[in-house]
Amino acid sequence: MSKRIEVSDLNVYYSKFLAVEGVSMNIEPRSVTAFIGPSGCGKSTFLRTLNRMHEVIPGARVEGSVLLDGEDLYGPGVDPVLVRRQVGMVFQRPNPFPTMSIRENVLAGVRLNSRSISKEDADALVERSLQGANLWNEVKDRLDKPGSGLSGGQQQRLCIARAIAVSPEVLLMDEPCSALDPISTLAIEDLIDELKKEYTIVIVTHNMQQASRVSDRTAFFNIAGTGKPGRLIEFDDTKKIFSTPSVQATEDYVSGRFG
Repeated sequence: MSKRIEVSDLNVYYSKFLAVEGVSMNIEPRSVTAFIGPSGCGKSTFLRTLNRMHEVIPGARVEGSVLLDGEDLYGPGVDPVLVRRQVGMVFQRPNPFPTMSIRENVLAGVRLNSRSISKEDADALVERSLQGANLWNEVKDRLDKPGSGLSGGQQQRLCIARAIAVSPEVLLMDEPCSALDPISTLAIEDLIDELKKEYTIVIVTHNMQQASRVSDRTAFFNIAGTGKPGRLIEFDDTKKIFSTPSVQATEDYVSGRFG
């Protein structure tokens, strides 16, 4: 069951440095929201606050609130590990565990969450997750071979299978296609379109065409200069952002006049 995310007045700090300032937005369930904007404008930082992944960097903290169906992810006593189970993450470079088989890669998150699982259930989960990531037919005869032996595009789909195996409600994707060739990119984009039937998806991308193809809504972030915080400039339906944005800076960026 996918969830709605409500962000209010979010500031993200790394020690004293304010990296992202004053972001408020609602992300609808079963939709794809794209974050676009120039490098260094805080898109990936903000994305990582949605599952508390930024906290792996010492000194990182937030002010404001992130609600997942009304539950504050930063409330007292909330376990970040549980947050990351609900809000999965797929990174820029495919990162299957190199010493693990394809099968073990899919099960890694489940095992990490220390749920003991019977072989029968594990087999069913592996098949379901790989089918969900549109990878099953390509790998079903070599599940015991290393995940690192797959092509880049297959590795990224394996990472998506690993993310969905723990039954998250939200999937965050940080430039999931930037290391992939055009055909693999298309496969991931088709997959995102399928996955949004079940999950709330948020994707950071530098590829304007990709944002316009895969997303329902688009958020444009910008930065006034080096050392200044990133800010959310405009957030609207993707068609509107790419055809008639309300802010000149958005238009300049999506039309390629800067960035």
